[in-house]
Amino acid sequence: MASDHLKLYTAIYVALLVLAASKFIFFEFDQFFTYGQAFAGTMVAAAIKSVLIVAYFQHLRWENRSLTYLMSLALALALLLMAAAAYSIS
Repeated sequence: MASDHLKLYTAIYVALLVLAASKFIFFEFDQFFTYGQAFAGTMVAAAIKSVLIVAYFQHLRWENRSLTYLMSLALALALLLMAAAAYSIS
């Protein structure tokens, strides 16, 4: 049982390392990626990293669904506030 958890957390840790290195790859190998592609790839990698961290290292995956929905609602509202703030600045 402990070995299974160790394998899972090790795989997630390696995935997080690869995703973190992807930012460097996207922006340093600019002959393969445009700035827009590098930015989009970095944002996608950041979203995947966030989901992995919240789901496994903060144990949200094993919580009740109602708590997951509540966290999703809080994230959506925070994104709405950020969008409203960005709109009001420009």
